[in-house]
Amino acid sequence: MDSFFHANRHYIVGAALLATSSVAAYSTYRLLTNEQRRKKKDNKYETEQLVNEYLVFHYGAPEEVLAYSFGPRDALDFPRRVAEEALQALRTTDKSTIPSRALDIGCAVGRTSFELAREFQQVVGIDFSHAFIDACNLLKDHGSLQYSVTDEGDLRTDLTAVVDSSIDRKRCHFQQGDACNLPLDLGQFGCVVAANLICRLPDPMDFLNRVPGLVASGGVLILTTPASWMEEYTPKSKWIGGYKDQYGQRVTTLDSLKRILGPDFTLMDDRGLPMFIRETARRNQWTVPQLSVWRRK
Repeated sequence: MDSFFHANRHYIVGAALLATSSVAAYSTYRLLTNEQRRKKKDNKYETEQLVNEYLVFHYGAPEEVLAYSFGPRDALDFPRRVAEEALQALRTTDKSTIPSRALDIGCAVGRTSFELAREFQQVVGIDFSHAFIDACNLLKDHGSLQYSVTDEGDLRTDLTAVVDSSIDRKRCHFQQGDACNLPLDLGQFGCVVAANLICRLPDPMDFLNRVPGLVASGGVLILTTPASWMEEYTPKSKWIGGYKDQYGQRVTTLDSLKRILGPDFTLMDDRGLPMFIRETARRNQWTVPQLSVWRRK
């Protein structure tokens, strides 16, 4: 699940401790070598701050994310609700005809993947960020992970991310990977999820052209996107929405998805799916990504 936090972060160099090694129940984030630090220091997806913000986004209790009696509470637990959309779509499918495998591309710190494991025998989570995948594997191995969030300035609150104990975490496999260059041996899945991913890819078509081969006939594809196209992430020539064509006609992301996916998928549903992101105790984001649910023909 790609980031929609502020892009102008203060980058940190070196490893960040995601958990305290003094507590046996938790593991610690692996230490980076000097070479890894050099390669990752300019990647905001590898910073401790962003990993922590994603952990609270994925696993934070409502009162930890939104500590006020007012606010968009229906936008909380976005990663869990994305998984629920997938599982709901599959309830009208004969599951015996599709693989009991799910793929979560852009899985971030893994909440959607774990939720999909409630009903799928195998879930593969892939993210470009090494730090996110490290966090996923720590949660898989230990079921919980300590982290902290910023309240204001240097004031922080220690929290613990916990995977529901009723979930079989062994069903999940996490690996670092590039959505634009996915491994050729992934096989087919009964469900593919790509949440808030396509408008952060350098070439969305590299991913979208691969999707029909990943979803088995009768399986479902779940996409969400805020369609916040920016040249920082995607060259304008690669945008699939958010512009006017040569005839002056508006081209939206959903219009393009219908054209691109239409030959292989049936659009089952599309609507806004709100999400709430905690940055600090008093600075937050309310965003309404567009959800589209597709069934493979």
